[in-house]
Amino acid sequence: MLVAALAVLFALAPAGPGLADSAKGIGSPGIGSPAIDLPADVPPVRFGGPEALEIATRGGVRSFDVELAVDEAQRARGLMYRRSLPAGRGMLFDFGAERDVAMWMQNTYVSLDMVFIRSDGRIARVAERATPLSTATISSGEPVRFVLELPAGTARALGIAAGDQVAHRLIGR
Repeated sequence: MLVAALAVLFALAPAGPGLADSAKGIGSPGIGSPAIDLPADVPPVRFGGPEALEIATRGGVRSFDVELAVDEAQRARGLMYRRSLPAGRGMLFDFGAERDVAMWMQNTYVSLDMVFIRSDGRIARVAERATPLSTATISSGEPVRFVLELPAGTARALGIAAGDQVAHRLIGR
């Protein structure tokens, strides 16, 4: 499930826990079996997951299955080159420590909502409907540890907003 996503535009910190061994590889049927069309010179990247993630909103708890991007290669690739991202799916980026984060949509064919999350799981900011293939940076606006990418329109449709609480095994530890 490689929805074309964001490349990270800052110096990445030490890699997070290695989850690649349990990951779905490029070309294998990942979340929703999306079409992936990697250019010949682009190596495949394996991601962790999918795993359950929940967001407590004013309207109730929202559940997702997310792939994990925890090391430098995974974070740099993100959802690039993917042609779809099904509802209820996403990718959680873990940067290992709180920092200012800037993302972009280069080589990302599907519009995304980006949810910027502090170490304690509180949502700091939601950037809705990022423009596919854009190299414009999308900033966290403050130090965050995580970014959750979801299909465009998900945040508005489900009432996901700043201040909501995200629960996942990597968050809050």
